[in-house]
Amino acid sequence: MPIRPDAERVPPLDLRPELEALWEPLSEAALRVLQSGRFVLGPEVEAFETEAAEFLDVKHAVGLNSGTDALVIGLRCLGVEPGDEVITTPFSFFATAEAISSLGAIPVFVDIEPDSFNIDVSAIESAITARTRALLPVHLFGRPADMTSIEPVAARHDLRVLEDCAQSIGARIGDRATGGLGDAGAFSFYPTKNLGGVGDGGLLTTNEAGVAETARMLRNHGERSRYNNEMLGYNSRLDAMQAALLRVKLEHLESANAGRREAAARYGELLDPVEGIEAPEVTVGHVFHQYTVRILEGRRDEVRECLDAKGIGTMVYYPIPIHRLPVYAECYAGIELPASEAAAAEVLSLPIWPEIEEETQVRVVDSIRQALASV
Repeated sequence: MPIRPDAERVPPLDLRPELEALWEPLSEAALRVLQSGRFVLGPEVEAFETEAAEFLDVKHAVGLNSGTDALVIGLRCLGVEPGDEVITTPFSFFATAEAISSLGAIPVFVDIEPDSFNIDVSAIESAITARTRALLPVHLFGRPADMTSIEPVAARHDLRVLEDCAQSIGARIGDRATGGLGDAGAFSFYPTKNLGGVGDGGLLTTNEAGVAETARMLRNHGERSRYNNEMLGYNSRLDAMQAALLRVKLEHLESANAGRREAAARYGELLDPVEGIEAPEVTVGHVFHQYTVRILEGRRDEVRECLDAKGIGTMVYYPIPIHRLPVYAECYAGIELPASEAAAAEVLSLPIWPEIEEETQVRVVDSIRQALASV
């Protein structure tokens, strides 16, 4: 059985309660793969793809090596080519823009909504040019972007939409899951994700047979059949071990996401009387990959240091918006995106996982209150 970590320190994420609860079926799945001798693609991956597609209510799901590959392959499948422009958000993990640039396309950054941290749909239309090919909204921290408004904008301008669902598996708008709201969706199964593997893994979802067929070719060196390579592709096949373990965890994802929402609601109640902090809204479709607050008045870093000294682990996602990173700084030097830059200076992600205990959350909030009073 896994060994419990130091109980005196609260980590940003504790994976061990899930591992302990699922230790037996996970062990059985791992042994099944080892005994099969099939370690890349194969029946386990096919079964996971079928189960993931059913869970997300899409027609096709293609297992890939990582969430980053899902973005790159997704963009290629939707026809993005060198010189095309793709509108996206600067407040995300670097891979969102990196995937665009790696294809020779151009990221066009639109600012975010201060409350949701997601792309500001009202600013998209003014960023569209004759070179715009696609939109790449991110469902950040597990909260769906406003796809209800994005879809008609894309339709009016004949644009393709790839959803960055790396942090949002199981999130919904009404009865529709992220990954089935645009033309395709890119998922990550990095171990810290709501549905996490034991290494890298990714998934591309779509309702278009042609997109799925191209993705399956691209993940395997551009071949449709053995040694019949039709395009330049990638080595981006999902491992059978990852698929088998993800199948076990997928059965429990809805309850795990519900646990995260319950934890978020408790945080909201505990933080409500605390001044100097803004808590996120708890919406029905949000799956809280992160529980991210704003620490106001320029005190974020000092508060974080105080929390660390008290044994409370936190994370900052993302301290530098993408357009200010060294790789892009010169190209976008004249662009001002104030909401993204303000968020980068204020956000702090608090400890959250499905099984987090109320007493742990009380300790976190008490420590925040004390930190705010001392800085």
